[in-house]
Amino acid sequence: MNDDQLTQDIRDANLTYLMLAQNVIRKDKAEALFRLGISEESANLIAMLSPAQIVKIASSPMLLCRFRVDDDLVWGLLTNHKAAAKVNNESTTRLHASILMAGRFAEAL
Repeated sequence: MNDDQLTQDIRDANLTYLMLAQNVIRKDKAEALFRLGISEESANLIAMLSPAQIVKIASSPMLLCRFRVDDDLVWGLLTNHKAAAKVNNESTTRLHASILMAGRFAEAL
């Protein structure tokens, strides 16, 4: 992959993310805050963006979204690498990961 392709892929991801975020925010703001892991101020701003503004912001060569999972425990639960030996139920491990991420979201507020 060359630099031009990477830049275009980032712009495409930004556009997709902003459009998804705006739709989720407009549908159910409380759910959007939780699912997207963003502040209410950011949600209000994204909800008010015009299509032209979204395209302009998405054109940035910097990725706008980021991984919310930043610790080994949650990654282990999501990938079943560490949890598989203890719990052989994928639904349980995913639920555990969701609970941990929700707790971290609440801490951030």
